[in-house]
Amino acid sequence: MEQQRGNWSSNFGFILAATGSAIGLGNLWKFPFITWDNGGGAFVLVYLVCIAAVGLPIMMAELLIGRKTQKSAIGALREAVGPLWGLVGGWGVLCGFILLSYYTVIAGWSLFYFTKTVTWSTGGFPSDLSMGELFGAQSGNGGLQLIISLLFSIATVSVVYFGVQKGIERIARIFLPVLFAILALMLVSALTMSGSGEALAFIFRPNFAELRPSGVLEALGHSFFTLSLGMGLMITYGSYMDRTQSIVKASAIIIVLDTVVALVATVIMFSVIFSVAGMADEIGGSTVGMLFISLPELFYTVVPFGRILGPLFYVLIALAALTSSMSLLEVVTSYVIDEHGLERHKATLMCGASVFVFTVLAALSFGSTPWLSTMEIFDGKIGWFSTADHFVSNWMLPTGGLAITLAAGWFMTRETTEGELLDGIQPGWFSYGAWRFFIRFVAPIAVAAIIIAVLFFNVDFS
Repeated sequence: MEQQRGNWSSNFGFILAATGSAIGLGNLWKFPFITWDNGGGAFVLVYLVCIAAVGLPIMMAELLIGRKTQKSAIGALREAVGPLWGLVGGWGVLCGFILLSYYTVIAGWSLFYFTKTVTWSTGGFPSDLSMGELFGAQSGNGGLQLIISLLFSIATVSVVYFGVQKGIERIARIFLPVLFAILALMLVSALTMSGSGEALAFIFRPNFAELRPSGVLEALGHSFFTLSLGMGLMITYGSYMDRTQSIVKASAIIIVLDTVVALVATVIMFSVIFSVAGMADEIGGSTVGMLFISLPELFYTVVPFGRILGPLFYVLIALAALTSSMSLLEVVTSYVIDEHGLERHKATLMCGASVFVFTVLAALSFGSTPWLSTMEIFDGKIGWFSTADHFVSNWMLPTGGLAITLAAGWFMTRETTEGELLDGIQPGWFSYGAWRFFIRFVAPIAVAAIIIAVLFFNVDFS
């Protein structure tokens, strides 16, 4: 069984894999949009406070539970806290399953736009093309959606199939540096644009008069969601850690890298937006509008070296999506390996195929299949895709995260958590007493606020 589970070959490999898990479409897609929607600088500052006060303590909690037990989410919580807590782990595995099923569809769009930008870069951008109509046509084409979703599913399964070191860690070691390099190239290009100064001021100059109370909640919610917390993912990754690897150092590095990527992506997008007259007024009321409708054309009209950077941008999106999707599949696969004793190869194929059944439902819910496209369980959420996203973002992740904060802060002994966090050389800034205060009081109250906002104030984090 130990051979089937595997372990990270080094602290560096683990950090890259966990960072890849955290860095996903939420960084490159959602964070720029919600920063724009909430007025920039003040929102960013509140977000940074939230990620330090809420995200960091919960990440340490998940990693310590995983490393102590060397088990996936269900077995880890059952052993570390108590028999009934296995239900919390099961909730997390189900969350990862559902999230991956529709996340794969969005990831597939990056493959479509990569092929389109390659065509435009080599053959010229058609001046009469409507990007809104193009997006609607591709998302409503059921056959195309199934093909690109299947391709991305195959890529995800192929990585997890080869295990922790030879699959997940190896891909992270290759893809994360490539991702960072592409992001750096795009940042250099963006900073040469006329709107870069205005973009930087918008992002980093706080104006609290423009920050709505709902923006504070959104910053809190995203600081939690962006790190892949609340579904047992970091518990699973923590279970592959060696005792010599510092949970505190690893958590801090992962969070810093995740935040830097989100901020750099925001600078890039806003530099483009502020460089085009009238573009700020055309950004749609959704993240889709910013990433797949507004930006593609701009690579061929205003972005320096856009013919090269256009395809690279969608490679960046695809790589970020893959490093997240493989971690989501690992949550489900590790559960099957640990709890049912299946060999990794069989478990991966079985889990990948099971998830893809629900991916089909999400892929066909953009108009190609009426009953999937018109179903409405939650008020205002039309279609299977929106329904699944709403359920995961507003119900599964917050409740799972709250349970984990309570488990680590109130149900595990101080001796256990202190022993895990202080094992090895720790950075001078770390204080176990401070962590214990945040995980017992600040983090639970913050995550509970997310749940209350959903229940009583109709706030939507999807």
